[in-house]
Amino acid sequence: MTSHVLSLLVEDKPGLLTRVAGLFARRGFNIESLAVGHSEIAGLSRITILVDVEDIPLEQVTKQLNKLINVIKIVELDPTQSVQREHLLIKVKVDNTTRSQVLEAVTLFRARVVDVAADALVIEVTGDTGKTQAFLRILEPFGIRELAQSGMLAIGRGSKSITERVFKN
Repeated sequence: MTSHVLSLLVEDKPGLLTRVAGLFARRGFNIESLAVGHSEIAGLSRITILVDVEDIPLEQVTKQLNKLINVIKIVELDPTQSVQREHLLIKVKVDNTTRSQVLEAVTLFRARVVDVAADALVIEVTGDTGKTQAFLRILEPFGIRELAQSGMLAIGRGSKSITERVFKN
């Protein structure tokens, strides 16, 4: 199986996310990552889905997604032709002896401390999957108390946009 990043432009309608996720579930595909947010056009949202599936079944799901009335456009984003990022908030255990080591890792990975307590730091890091996973491996020995991770966010490189092909500006 291979990972695929799909970018969907959809109308803001109740229940649409459930129908989209349901198409993958009915096929027995696990969605590894899902991120939804407003797009640059009022009334439309962008759904970014990371799914691990072979090409042929993915094509079948894509065709079914296109049949949903509220789905405007679907694009598979090639990793070399897109910018792909994850966002993590990590609460890591620290004490007087480990705080400087954790702060050194924060600097090395260009992360940011967003909350400080006597026994913990909350750190924010953004990057591709490789960077975020490497950062987590560095922090594990200190003790990760809590972790919140966004879904994959992705957008095509260059001046063209997914909405440009649908709506002429």
